[in-house]
Amino acid sequence: MRPTTLSVGYIPLIDAALLIVAQEMGFAAEEGLALDLKPAPSWSSVRDMLAFGRVDAAHMLSPVTVATALGLGGSGVQFAALSVLSMNGNVIGVSNDLAARLRDVGHGFGFDDAEKAGRDLIEAAKGRLRIGVPFPFSMHAELLYYWLSALGLPAPQSVDIRTVPPPLMGAAIEAGEIDAFCVGEPWGSQAVEHGGRELLLPGCAIWSAAPEKVLAVRSDWAEQEQALMGRLIRAVWRVAHGVFRSDLYRQALETTSADLPGASSKQEGGLSVPTAVASKVGQLILEKNQFFDGRVFDPFVK
Repeated sequence: MRPTTLSVGYIPLIDAALLIVAQEMGFAAEEGLALDLKPAPSWSSVRDMLAFGRVDAAHMLSPVTVATALGLGGSGVQFAALSVLSMNGNVIGVSNDLAARLRDVGHGFGFDDAEKAGRDLIEAAKGRLRIGVPFPFSMHAELLYYWLSALGLPAPQSVDIRTVPPPLMGAAIEAGEIDAFCVGEPWGSQAVEHGGRELLLPGCAIWSAAPEKVLAVRSDWAEQEQALMGRLIRAVWRVAHGVFRSDLYRQALETTSADLPGASSKQEGGLSVPTAVASKVGQLILEKNQFFDGRVFDPFVK
């Protein structure tokens, strides 16, 4: 039987690997699919490719799906996040000048204490902090907003968040256009290797289980092509409420050997250690999931 071709937009980053492996290792073919992988030059490009029907699915920044549901970003199309493709992987860096001021206020660059790093950063800043992120609706930006706001610096209103392509973060610091950045690896380490900046904190020190990229489709496509969508989820699976569609993910994997949790949602920030949970097979362990300030987010409690 001739496979069904699905076009998938992606940014050439390591967390697109699941899509690439699904196609190249034959897992898509096992589901009767051929993934036509289409690289995009920017996150706004891949968002618009999906919104305007140039691709059927996309590798996407997780907050883009929520921003679009809120009417932000301009496309006017609703997306459904089918599964998480990657978690964590971001890093916060600062210019050498800001690093020197941090040392002046007693910061030791331990790389593991989000509260101390944030308080010292706020104390060391001269005027309004200019921070580079790859895209305004991104986990990079969300981590910064949560972190700084929790420590008394309201964000984004009290900081200057600037969109900078990841490969150019180091150059933007060197040119004096930004004071700090939050970016995915390897761009943070690369910026340090070229001089002029230092790493301050990994993103996982702020939130230990931050969903970074997702597999997204248009919501109308998800409703109209449920069988095809299930095949896509299963192909990728082999190596907020109403937007992150855990119900669709569960439905697609019901006939597989995947060990699924008993619940389709959970509190965020409530697990301090790896924890066994009720599941289909009874062997599922949820990893540590904590915010640096100990808060717990329950989507069903106002």
